[in-house]
Amino acid sequence: MKRNSVLELGVGLFMLAGILGLVFLGLRVSGLSFGVPQNTFTLTANFANIGGLRPQAKVSMSGVRIGKVTDIELDPKWFDAKVTMQIDAQYDGKFSDDTTAAILTAGLLGEQYVGLTVGGSPKMLHDGDVIHDTQQALVLEQLIQQFVSNMAK
Repeated sequence: MKRNSVLELGVGLFMLAGILGLVFLGLRVSGLSFGVPQNTFTLTANFANIGGLRPQAKVSMSGVRIGKVTDIELDPKWFDAKVTMQIDAQYDGKFSDDTTAAILTAGLLGEQYVGLTVGGSPKMLHDGDVIHDTQQALVLEQLIQQFVSNMAK
């Protein structure tokens, strides 16, 4: 009887470890984390159309993830989408003030993310600054609608 309960306890612990491992992997793949927050600084950018961009989307430069989108809200003055991004602190002071932010799509119908391209200005962006040069999201439905309306003419 004692051996059977030890075996059941061992199987239960093994199953618990497996479930916790799956939860951990799921959080890592989704970009969510509950670890110690890293040092970051904040940049914002206004876009005319953000398409399907969501909070927690990645911010990348040259294909390398350097941060994430933390907040998206409507700018009450200009009625544009105001996107707030957290960038890793190691890049603070590395982006020129003419840096371009574009909403890009990973794959044909993949997730959308913010891609940054550095300009050539000697002035640098720091915590709380705004990226003024932006490119809105390319929305597939709008492209199809334009193509169909042009074909009808």
